[in-house]
Amino acid sequence: MSAPDSSRGLASGRLGVWAIVFFVMSAAAPLTVVASGAPLTVMLAGVGGPGAMLAAGVVLMVFAVGFTAMTRYVRDAGAFYAYTTEGLGAPVGSGAASLTTFGYTALLLGFYGFVAFFAQVTADGLFGLDLPWAVWGLLIAAFVGFLGYRQVDMGAKVLMVLLTAEVVLLLALSLAVLVQGGPEPLSLAPLSPSNWLTAEGAGGLFVLGFGAYIGFEGTAIYAEEARDPERTVPRATYIAIGFLGAFYAFTFYCFIAAFGVEGVIAAATPEGFADLPFVWADTYLGTSAVKVLQVLIVTSFVACLIAFHNACSRYLFSLGRSGLLPAGLGRSHPKHRSPYVGSLALSAVSVAALLLTAVAGWDPYLDLGLKSYGTGVVAIVAAQALCALAVLAFFLRDRRGHSPLRVVVAPVLAVAGLGAGLFLILTNFTVVTGYTGFVNGLLMVLPAIAFVLGVVWYVARPPTPEAVEEETPAA
Repeated sequence: MSAPDSSRGLASGRLGVWAIVFFVMSAAAPLTVVASGAPLTVMLAGVGGPGAMLAAGVVLMVFAVGFTAMTRYVRDAGAFYAYTTEGLGAPVGSGAASLTTFGYTALLLGFYGFVAFFAQVTADGLFGLDLPWAVWGLLIAAFVGFLGYRQVDMGAKVLMVLLTAEVVLLLALSLAVLVQGGPEPLSLAPLSPSNWLTAEGAGGLFVLGFGAYIGFEGTAIYAEEARDPERTVPRATYIAIGFLGAFYAFTFYCFIAAFGVEGVIAAATPEGFADLPFVWADTYLGTSAVKVLQVLIVTSFVACLIAFHNACSRYLFSLGRSGLLPAGLGRSHPKHRSPYVGSLALSAVSVAALLLTAVAGWDPYLDLGLKSYGTGVVAIVAAQALCALAVLAFFLRDRRGHSPLRVVVAPVLAVAGLGAGLFLILTNFTVVTGYTGFVNGLLMVLPAIAFVLGVVWYVARPPTPEAVEEETPAA
């Protein structure tokens, strides 16, 4: 094989464990998950949210056991694509690439709708700055695009600041409840299986539960840019899932304790559930905390956008380098070693989506936000399940010295758990989007269409031998 072209590779050795952790945890957007998910879970199914968050985390931790075992054998910025190709073959891998790229792009566009909406409301309410939502969306898109174009560690530093701020606020709110005490005695009811496994509406809890972790799989995306990836990627994955699981369960529990088990159920009405996080902040930390919460909800979405923009641009880079997409997408910046062509393409798509939404008179939250987010969650959970199956197939052919527990039993359990999670999401899809009927059906089908198109594209136009040779080889 000829010497690798530096323009076809990313900057190696730039990211340590914590830099990767900040990327994937920011993609999960913990503040927005708690602020929106905690009251919604109560309205949908009572107080079982903390237990459901832990259960989803356990399933994903089991998935991570086999997923991270492949790190030493496959290092590629298109992790799901590369892993699925190794395990299930190139046509299915191409389908997984299309499915994952669709999912990440849909999530990216959905978060632009959310952040534009909240930025307008927050800027007007707190600072009297009344600008159209589209202006905020475009300004944020320019900022995210700038970071995506530059070195990957620059984005990690920004995420470190933003993520730390939102985590500190939520911990302060939670600890304030425990120190000051709520209106009712503390209860273990939120962790009881009768409230998160068998309760009416429990399926809706797992829609939000699995959606809350979306982005954790991004640890493997950065393997090519990580220092000592055989150690860095598994550690970052376990830290991210473990922290998110414990953090979600703890903060959801403290949210419930802030009102009491009976009180929170009474307060979480369709008319007032969305205001409960602000009531929580005002009651336990004062009006200043409410203002900080409003600002950090916006910055949490910005952090999420940075993380997803980075992840998706690396998928485009990997697919361009492998020949599945135009080769130009597989070029890295000569100075920054970033996937700058893919980043620019994503920025263009994001700006186009914001402008289309504005010109068409659509609502940024309901139309661009919820619809894109809903179909994106389906796509990524389906890609996770497919990847778990690929990991199982890969190691069934040769365990490569790993124990059966890690590379056979864990992937089998992951396939079962993620398959069940996908079923719950699809059968409770209106919880995610707020829509019913044809719109919901179309949004659920789009990921399947993306997968089929990826398979067909590969069969009709397989990568050239030269493009395949230029791919990053498995270790």
